[in-house]
Amino acid sequence: MKKNTFYIQNLKCGGCANTIITQLSKLNGVSEVVVNNDTDQVSFNAISELEIEQVKQKLTTLGYPIKGETNSIPTKAKSFVSCAVGRMSK
Repeated sequence: MKKNTFYIQNLKCGGCANTIITQLSKLNGVSEVVVNNDTDQVSFNAISELEIEQVKQKLTTLGYPIKGETNSIPTKAKSFVSCAVGRMSK
């Protein structure tokens, strides 16, 4: 297992963090997902590069692309939906 940390965009609150933790924890080979709202960081353990790429893709799909990657208006909109879902499922 390899510890990884990404800085992400569009992270707003605990609802966002809840969605990210829930969704990333469902990925095979990914564990110990932690979100830090203060620093916009997502940390996790992954078995290989394949799982790391899956995490990047899942974050983008949820509306939280890695800092430095394209952050379009549709991506920002997805983050608001993910945020709302995270708040409702707490």
